[in-house]
Amino acid sequence: MIRLTYTVISALVIGFIVLPLVLIVWMSFFSNQILSFPPEGYTLDWYARAWSMSAFRNGFFTSLQTSLCASVLALVLGIPASLALVRGEFPGREAITTLLMTPMLVPAIVGGSALFVFYLEVELHSGLQIAGTMAGLIIAHALIALPWVVKLVTTALIGSNRSVEEAAASLGAPAHVVFFRITVPMIWPGVVAGALFAFVNSFIDLEKSLFLVGPDRTTLQIALINYLEWNFDPTIGAVATAQIAFVTVLLLLTSRYVKLHRAF
Repeated sequence: MIRLTYTVISALVIGFIVLPLVLIVWMSFFSNQILSFPPEGYTLDWYARAWSMSAFRNGFFTSLQTSLCASVLALVLGIPASLALVRGEFPGREAITTLLMTPMLVPAIVGGSALFVFYLEVELHSGLQIAGTMAGLIIAHALIALPWVVKLVTTALIGSNRSVEEAAASLGAPAHVVFFRITVPMIWPGVVAGALFAFVNSFIDLEKSLFLVGPDRTTLQIALINYLEWNFDPTIGAVATAQIAFVTVLLLLTSRYVKLHRAF
């Protein structure tokens, strides 16, 4: 009885999560000019229409560029931070760990507005414009990405066998050789998983981007919001389905070469 109850509850939870995705994919094929149920027919024209619209096309490339740069920056900062937190002994380590995780805890809309105000203060006192620039957007997205890198790389480091590194060091291997030849291969699943989740969370971000994009640059999520303001047709479903497919393919390709479950 307990097992049956657990199975039913699990099925309901999974269904609750998956059903909206199924509905989005389904409605992207409706031939209706305005979304309504039941559909009048089915077509692929909405996908071609979405790609032909410069707002969606440019938004995709802006989101892609921002997410890639933010993920690289998060890796550059997050891997050394994880090494220091796991291997180092210093006062305030727990406080620093909590601080690095705060972007995951603070509501995104609050974080976005706070960053916008901070950028304005920097510009006011130094004359350096950050708000509305690509650099400012990448920095904000790196803050979104950093906790994922730190969390997953730290988990991989905790589960790694440090005696192998100590053996290499005792045989005369310099610190950088130990890091690149021993440490990195051992924690590679955590690094890849951190980069992947950092990229995905940056790519789908709306709230921080809403405050920080420039007038000539719009991310895909903001392009969707702008389109929904005046339109309600299956083009939205087509764009959302393309995003789902993009992330799914990324996960499948990554898991083919790196066993992501080893990072958790």
